Amino acid sequence: MRRAGPDDAEALAGIGQRTFAEAFGHLYPAEDLADFLGSAHSVARARSDLANPAKAAWLVESDGEAVGYALAGPCKLPHPEVTPACGELDRIYLLKAYQGGGTGSRLLAEVLAWLERDGPRRLWLGVWSENLGAQKLYARHGFEVVGSYDFAVGKSADHELIMRRG
Repeated sequence: MRRAGPDDAEALAGIGQRTFAEAFGHLYPAEDLADFLGSAHSVARARSDLANPAKAAWLVESDGEAVGYALAGPCKLPHPEVTPACGELDRIYLLKAYQGGGTGSRLLAEVLAWLERDGPRRLWLGVWSENLGAQKLYARHGFEVVGSYDFAVGKSADHELIMRRG
């Protein structure tokens, strides 16, 4: 596990596409999934995220291959209590073969420590309403459900929960 740098944009985009498609690809029409992956997980988007000093990304690697990642930065979730001082766990994914062994918890702890590097602050995340395993993990780290919104994947929309800590 390591912080991603400017030279990691292709790896970040690639693992983003792989993990999202593996976890959620079956939920969407092919066109919606392709549209979403082409914008949300593009190399250009990864370059932009990596160049933004208010954001940070991490890669999880096994034998030199990216198998997971996380992205954090300022909160952009649609909740009335979000302020510019809030941080957000924007994305955290591992390929299924690497889940369940504690890597996800270590990655989450690393991201949360980065988000609170200047002291405690309110932290946010969005999670698919049917992803009960992730919700339990976040609850163990002090997050609670405080709202919901629709998350667009192409023309499809998922019911997402908004969770907050602090």
